[in-house]
Amino acid sequence: MKLLITGGAGFIGCHLAYHFGRAGHAITIFDNLSRRGSEKNLEWLERHGDNLRFVRGDIRDAAAIAEAARGQEAIFHLAGQVTVTTSVLDPREDFEINALGTFNALEAARAAGTHPIFIYTSTNKVYGGMEHTGVREGPVRYSFKDLPLGVSETQPLDFHSPYGCSKGAGDQYVRDYARIYDLPAVVFRQSAIYGPRQFGIEDQGWLAFFAISAALGQPITIYGDGKQVRDVLYIDDLARLFELAVERIDRARGEVYNIGGGPEFTLSVWTEAGPLLETVSGRQFAVRYADWRPGDQRIYVSDIRKAERELGWRPMVKPVDGLERMWQWIVENKPLFEPALAPSA
Repeated sequence: MKLLITGGAGFIGCHLAYHFGRAGHAITIFDNLSRRGSEKNLEWLERHGDNLRFVRGDIRDAAAIAEAARGQEAIFHLAGQVTVTTSVLDPREDFEINALGTFNALEAARAAGTHPIFIYTSTNKVYGGMEHTGVREGPVRYSFKDLPLGVSETQPLDFHSPYGCSKGAGDQYVRDYARIYDLPAVVFRQSAIYGPRQFGIEDQGWLAFFAISAALGQPITIYGDGKQVRDVLYIDDLARLFELAVERIDRARGEVYNIGGGPEFTLSVWTEAGPLLETVSGRQFAVRYADWRPGDQRIYVSDIRKAERELGWRPMVKPVDGLERMWQWIVENKPLFEPALAPSA
């Protein structure tokens, strides 16, 4: 197949490009290389990837994305603004990248002439803070009172923050293009994805950010009490899901799936992730605490049963194994991070 990956030089995008390229598909990467680490990921792909073509472009440029989409058989739309804090500081740019950019990508798919499969990476932030969901506080972690299997796709939408609104708008546009234009489109509402080649920052990619900070001997700030819980998903498991969605598009088209590690692969942000990272790395981390950030969920865990039932998918890589692989890659590539995280003069 001919595949287009917007944001293909990002963390998830480069892994998908590598995965599908090795399987014999022709890959076009569309990326403006604005994200930290994207140029390094592209260099890695050009050395190790197969069947690869790179187009430098911005998702806000409708003509550019339309040209890149022409003749493609599948489009994976990953390009986006990825942090809540940035969206609060500049909501217009956030809207233009996430909402307008997704609209541009959908219109490009509609005009591609090939009726391409369209997979959109949404976010669990479309469910908002879930303030009315019952939560228990335990000694080291929070838990849901009434959702033992996690949050399902029937959870009411509650867009919170400009980021939640812009990603949620894209989420709903993709669903409606499947209905109105019969586009074979799928929405993945993703939880915490992690793995090698992730240039994590404080507001996004927290497991990678913690590990990178530790490798550089820099302190880690924990907002809140560190008992917040997230389900974590290793990147190879996500790549396998994309492949299954393409293979089973007749079943997946028009559907929304909550995607993460599910109840079996959860970690509290620090009270559990911290000791695990210290065991994997063999290092003691310097930690400081700060106030809770607005809208921070005490717990979010994906109910992944729909993806299992309809696509035959379950995550396979346990957090301890995934963290070991990520840590090894960070150690082997430590020079890539030092300029980005070094204290300013």
